[in-house]
Amino acid sequence: MRELAGAAGGAIDSYALLLASVPEPVRSSFREQLLGPLEDYDAGRNSDLVRTLEVFLACSGSWSRTAARLHVHVNTLRYRIRRIEELTGRDLGTLEDRVDFFLALRAVRPARTS
Repeated sequence: MRELAGAAGGAIDSYALLLASVPEPVRSSFREQLLGPLEDYDAGRNSDLVRTLEVFLACSGSWSRTAARLHVHVNTLRYRIRRIEELTGRDLGTLEDRVDFFLALRAVRPARTS
């Protein structure tokens, strides 16, 4: 962690550097705990809940922008978000759960330092 802080000018100033400091098995476990149920559901039903979650977070939780980017009706989006919440026991209306999902989606991607 000190090496990362030194490389970052004495501070870890991004989530990517923070995640990079967490051992890979811990990142993988975190991701699996949060996204595993969605990935299993998507695989078994050929659905798109993980992508829906990614776009929803990228659109800062905007229903209309997310629906437009996914090319679905807002009611379809509401169904998908409700399904995500049911499968994970999380509430996408809370900042804490949104942050957890955001980090889980990036937990196994290598950190970009530039």
